[in-house]
Amino acid sequence: MATKIKFTTIEEYIYAAPVEVQGKLLQLHECIRSAAPGAEESIKWSMPAYSYQKILVTFALFKHHVGFYPMPSAIEAFAKHLTKYKTAKGSIQFPLDKPLPLSLIRKITVFRVKESNAGNMKWRS
Repeated sequence: MATKIKFTTIEEYIYAAPVEVQGKLLQLHECIRSAAPGAEESIKWSMPAYSYQKILVTFALFKHHVGFYPMPSAIEAFAKHLTKYKTAKGSIQFPLDKPLPLSLIRKITVFRVKESNAGNMKWRS
């Protein structure tokens, strides 16, 4: 979503998107929120971001897909489930003309929550 608008909330980001994709972005937003309850919601790098002490996941709208950024560790952990999507080291592309794989997105987000919590415990011991 090429824009010069400085969003301050995830909802602003979603409602600035074309009407025909707002529902899909809202589904994604609610899916992430339910998988990471209490996560801080913000805009980082002009994208919706969900964090505890570190960023868990982010997403961004593009012309033909939603980019989902769960960090490289999640891409590696879920590689066998991502074969039908275009991926890179830390990103997944979900085509706009197909339903979002909400169950998979939820599992990846839960993975990132657990990974974040485990990382935080290392520093507390």
